[in-house]
Amino acid sequence: MKTINVLGYSRNNEQFVVKTENTDVRISNNNRFPELEGPNPFEYILAGLAGCINAVGQNVAAELGINLKSLQVEITGTIKPEERIGFNKIEIILKPSTDVSLKVLQEWLKSVQQKCPIYDNIVNPTPVELILFKEYNYAA
Repeated sequence: MKTINVLGYSRNNEQFVVKTENTDVRISNNNRFPELEGPNPFEYILAGLAGCINAVGQNVAAELGINLKSLQVEITGTIKPEERIGFNKIEIILKPSTDVSLKVLQEWLKSVQQKCPIYDNIVNPTPVELILFKEYNYAA
């Protein structure tokens, strides 16, 4: 079992910063502060999915002996706020550059779907526990 932990914070309703093991990630606060522009949370979800698909796609290609010259991952998330607050649909288009047959690429794609953890988290229910800690003053 592996645990991954991030810590996010904002102060005075400014840009949200998430500390990860290796870097700080700045997330846009609905463009209220144009000088602090950055990807919004939806874009980060899609970027994480694209990055994961790329990494897994490269590994699976190597496992299958596929010479993958390049891989383009295009992801579009559709949001219809009147229906739900999250994505209504996510479309992923993979454009691998390789000389292998379509049949081999379909086998590659199936394996990428099975091995991509972010894809798995999006398409399958994942239990999420939300815990609230109210700020308080401790008097001894």
